Order: sequence, then C-alpha cells, then structure tokens
Amino acid sequence: MDSPTAAREAPASDADLANSIRALAMDAVEAAKSGHPGMPMGMAEIAVALWRGHLRHNPANPAWPNRDRFVVSNGHGSMLLYALLHLTGYALPIEELKRFRQLGSKTPGHPEYGYAPGVETTTGPLGQGFANAVGMALAEKLLAAQFNRPDFELVEHYTYVFMGDGCMMEGISHEAGALAGTLGLGKLVAFYDDNGISIDSEKGQIRHWYTDDVPKRFAAYGWQVIPNIDGHDVKAVDKAIRKARKDKARPSLICCKTVIAKGAPKKANTGAAHGAPLGAEEVAATRAAIGWPHAAFEVPEAVRAGWDAREAGRKAEKRWSSLLKKYTAQFPEEAAEFQRRISGRLPEGFEARVAAFVEELNARAETIATRKASQNVLEVLKPALPELVGGSADLTGSNLTMVKASKAVIPGVAETGNHIFYGVREFGMCAIMNGIALHGGLIPYGGTFLVFSDYARNALRMAALMKIRVVYVFTHDSIGLGEDGPTHQPVEHASALRLIPNMEVWRPADTVETAIAWAAALRRKDGPTALLLTRQNVAFSRRTSLSEVERGGYVLSDAPEARAVIIATGSEVPLALGAQKLLADQGLAVRVVSMPSTSVFDRQQADYRNSVLPRELPKVAVEAGVTDYWRKYVGLEGAVVGIDRFGESAPAGDLFKHFGFTAEHVAEAVRSIFG
Repeated sequence: MDSPTAAREAPASDADLANSIRALAMDAVEAAKSGHPGMPMGMAEIAVALWRGHLRHNPANPAWPNRDRFVVSNGHGSMLLYALLHLTGYALPIEELKRFRQLGSKTPGHPEYGYAPGVETTTGPLGQGFANAVGMALAEKLLAAQFNRPDFELVEHYTYVFMGDGCMMEGISHEAGALAGTLGLGKLVAFYDDNGISIDSEKGQIRHWYTDDVPKRFAAYGWQVIPNIDGHDVKAVDKAIRKARKDKARPSLICCKTVIAKGAPKKANTGAAHGAPLGAEEVAATRAAIGWPHAAFEVPEAVRAGWDAREAGRKAEKRWSSLLKKYTAQFPEEAAEFQRRISGRLPEGFEARVAAFVEELNARAETIATRKASQNVLEVLKPALPELVGGSADLTGSNLTMVKASKAVIPGVAETGNHIFYGVREFGMCAIMNGIALHGGLIPYGGTFLVFSDYARNALRMAALMKIRVVYVFTHDSIGLGEDGPTHQPVEHASALRLIPNMEVWRPADTVETAIAWAAALRRKDGPTALLLTRQNVAFSRRTSLSEVERGGYVLSDAPEARAVIIATGSEVPLALGAQKLLADQGLAVRVVSMPSTSVFDRQQADYRNSVLPRELPKVAVEAGVTDYWRKYVGLEGAVVGIDRFGESAPAGDLFKHFGFTAEHVAEAVRSIFG
C-alpha cells in the first residue's frame, strides 16, 4: 500500500488540473471582491483538454511566431486565462493573480493585450475576440501560402477561441462566423460554452430571450459542427478537438454543454455566479465539494508539474527553429522577408519611394478626389509592401481600395490573395483586421463610407486600446457625398474619431497630403490610423515646402502682418484659400493653416504649435462637420464654419452653398471676429 507521502507525489489527475483553475478563479475574484468566477469554473475541463493535449506554445517566448493562438472571446472569464498562463509557466507570478483587477496589475478585469504575457488580444466587448480569432486564422492561411514550401511548413498553427452565449448573441459573431465559413479557415477551432446562463438569468431563463439553434446556424455558415459534447469530460473534449483538427477545409465549432460555476453547491447553474464573487461561505463549500483542501492561492507541486508547459514549449520552438535554419539555407530571400515581416519593419527603400512619389505628386498638381489620390498611393506602395492586405465592406469600387497589385482572396484559392471582399460587414471587417494585425506579418487596411464607422466603432476603439497597426480607409467624408442624403452624410464622425485616444485621424486636402498620410499610417506601429477621404474632386493646394505636412498642421499660405488665422482641413482647404484672397482684396491679411491631422499636430512641441497658430491672432476653423471640436483651437472668441445638423439630399455643389461652405461665407466669418 502506498504511503501518504507517495500518494501526495502521484501525478495530478485531470480533475486536479481542472480544480486548480476553479480554485484560482474563485480565490482571485473573492480577493478582488469583483469579477466573474462562473465561466472559468465551468470551462475548466475544456481548458485541460486543449492546453494539456493540443495547444502548442512556449511560455518562455510568448511571441514565438509559430505558436498556436488562444483567444478568450468571453473575456469576462479572464481568470481562466490568467490561471492557465500562471500554471503553465508564463512570467505571471501568483502575486499578480492575487492583485486581480487592481491598479497597475498585469491581471485586469478583462484580458488586455500588452499586459500579461501570453494574452493575444484585448477582449471584453463580446464577440470581438471571436472575430479577432477569425483574423488570426486568416493571417495564418495567407502567410502559410506565401512562405511555406514542400517539406517546409514554416507557418503552420491553429487558432483556438472560447466563446459563450453572449458572444453568440452579438451580431458580430454572425458577420465573422459567416466569412470564416466562406473562406474555409480550417485551422480555426471555436469552443461554444453552452451553459444556458447569462446575466439576466437571475430574473428569468435564457430561453426567454435566446432560442437560437447554434449548431444549425454554424452549419449553415459552412462550419464543421461537433455538437453535444460534455464540457466536463476531458476525454470527450479531447476527442472533439482531434476531430476538429482533421477537417482542414472548414472551421470547427465544438458545442460544449457545461454548468456555470461547476462545483459550487449553491451557485452553480445560476446567474449569480456569472458576474459576482461566490462569497467566503460558498468558496469554502466549493473547496469541500470538489475535494480541494488547499489554502487560497495554494497550488500543490504535483498540480504545478502537471500543468508546466515550459519544457514541451522549449522543444516545440527548438524544432521550429531547426526548420527555420534549414529553410533559410535553402530559401534565403524568403527567410529574410519572413523575418522582416514578423518584426513589423518596413522594407528598405520605403522612405525613398514615398519621398520620390510625394515630389512627383507635388509637380503634377492634380485636382482629384482624395479617395482616388489614396488609390494612386496604393498603386505605388502596394507592390513594394507585400504585407499589405486590403479590403472593403462591399464598397470596393467606391472606396478604391483595390489596385493592380491586388489579388482577391477567393474560397479555395485564398492563398493567392491580398484583397478581402468582406461583404456588408463593417464591424466584422474591422475586428477581423485587428486579428490580422495581432497575428503579425501583415498590415491590414479596409474601406467603407465614413458614416458606417458607427457600425464598426467598438472595433476601432479596441485597435486604439491595443495600439496596433490597422489602417481604415473611410471615404465619402462629408455632405460632399451628395444625393444619398443625411443617412449617408457624416457630420459628427470626424470629431468622434478624433476623440478616441490613440486613434490617429487624417483628413487630407489633396494628393500630397494623402500620400503623406498613408506613409504616416504605414510607419506607425503604436496605433491605428483613420484616413478620411472625399468622394468629390478637391483642388490641389500649392505649397512652398513639403517638410512640415507630416507634422499634422502647417502654414499652407501666409501673408505679411497677418491679422487672423484660418484653419481648414480636407475639402475645405480650397475655401480657406479663396477666403484669404477675398480678404486680401479688402485689405485684411490672413494666414491659412492646413491641418490634415489634429492628433499629430497636437503631439508637436509647443513652440512649433505656437508658430503655426500664434496665441495673439484670432482664429476661424472651417470643416464640413460639427463645430465643437474646433473650439480648442479658436476659443470662444473665434468662429467655426461647420454644420451642426444633419445634411440634405442634393448634388454636392448645391449642398456646400446651402450650408455656407463658400469662400465668401468663410471670409464673412473672419470679419465677424473683429466685431
């Protein structure tokens, strides 16, 4: 008979491994007096099956390019992820779990990219993590096709995502799921936590508001659906994962029936377990019920040994590194390009190409729409930037995001593509682009009308929060859209985007500013960029110097002894120049400042900003949008020529005159500030 000491040293069972997640989750939530213990406790066995049996990762190098990606879309269950990262050997000590949801910790309430090592994306707004996972799986497929060679599968990994009823209810799951099925993303495996509980389950039953047949829904998208899996049976989940991995042509949904807060005697299978601590009494009762006699945050050595993935991760990465070495010897140019792309560095010669093209544009002095100017930039840059992956939400011919070097991503031949037809899925598109950017090796851009940034706004916010390189091509940027009317004419949208922290917004006035804006967006590694572009032609603005355009705001046209400043952006810059001439004829000298990017201008040193906008000079701002944003530049004593109401349906030229966007009206506004 084994001694008690030998029994304690026996390998941890699957039940022990799952219960360690339950214990850490309920302990951390209890310590914080805040959090969501139910999901981690309910999905613990699913995590054991995936992380112990299938997930390929290296805790010592969370950025290993060929790791499997793991996303917790139901991000309120963040303690599941933190527990897994801690237990498997990432640099996330137990002290950080004890500081769950506290100021400055690496364990915030929802997973945040850039905090704890191993967190692949910021999740919380439900459904977006799922869409990010679609983007990651798509990026893997595109990169594999570009770099893999016979016997050299340099890019070969899976993307796994956990999701719950909340993710399923959010409409973005439809957008992303449908596209994933259409594109045949066979290395995407989603786990549906079907526990029949959501927040309002304390007031009613989920069937009162959610009766979708999820398996049929995903089967209709073209997914392999593996239904009716007992989510608390590790072997059953393991078998389902193996089945999912065999189907390389379709993404897979594993439908796992679980009990929320599994193990809690009173709060299991209740809405109360979703978003609140169990309470000291229920925590103690749960420990007894699951046979976990250990103190809070205590993990037995046998359990730690059972979870430890460091050696397996080291070996997996070593095998891949050996493959990369052989690949480099046989395909040196491809290997160098792969490593450049993964590092996020732009190719040599990028700056020289941009500078030459800007000089060429300045000499051409074309009067064209800035959406067309954007396409012209892409015609030049896309062949030199193979990492650029474009797309549009069913508006390719309007957004002009497709160029000669673009090749459509088509089901069955997606490996040849660098342009994604997203369909009418603005939100899904932007969240998928976030996943592509997070994966690494590609720079995504996508287009829609500026007014439809409303649909996608939360994905834009997540990109800004994560500080990732994504480029939004928002065309038809004002009432200049014309006859489609106020439903399609953005008036508040430019200002709204500028209010998102870390979102860089450019509204260029002509071909030169458009090229410089694109170059800035591609250089930028620490956040997303929105390009706001016109449908209508905009006159070219002649300038004596190009060097200050990239500073976001600059003196476009000065005048000796100027008595006021007109600040303009985008299609309104020619109006400011026209007003300057009218006022000069009347003996009033004014300076015209073009400000294509307020966010970039605001980051400049104070002496530069003051040299462009002298404090002592009164100011007038001109933009075909809401006026309040511009008050920070003109003050209450200045004036803003804008539009604080919705537009009308009419030709663009008629609308600009109707709403006062004329050189004469701008000149009148300048005169008004002198009383």
